[in-house]
Amino acid sequence: MEAENQIVQSEDSLVQREKKYDELIETEEFKSLIHQKKKFILPTTLFFLAFYFTLPLLAAYTKILHREMIPSIPWVWIFALAQFMLVWICGWIYIKKSKTYDSMAELIIKKYKEKYDL
Repeated sequence: MEAENQIVQSEDSLVQREKKYDELIETEEFKSLIHQKKKFILPTTLFFLAFYFTLPLLAAYTKILHREMIPSIPWVWIFALAQFMLVWICGWIYIKKSKTYDSMAELIIKKYKEKYDL
């Protein structure tokens, strides 16, 4: 009987916690944070995917990348190296931007900590 009581209490606390988080995600600050993240992540991801899939498409269906940039180094190798650089650059930029998003999230948590018992 005591175990059933604990289960019911823990289920009630989970439901209450879910309600608190549902209220928190409806705040303007949280919506603004999500909007700013999407505004950065979506275009960056689309650019990365377009750049990434351009290499196999151009290499397979055209002869553009088969030309040599300098003797014995074709454009396909330059493009492939640029993809590696792009991954590192995008990762570095995201790390820098994520610090901004983390600080915004911390401000939201501080603001609503007492109200939602976070």
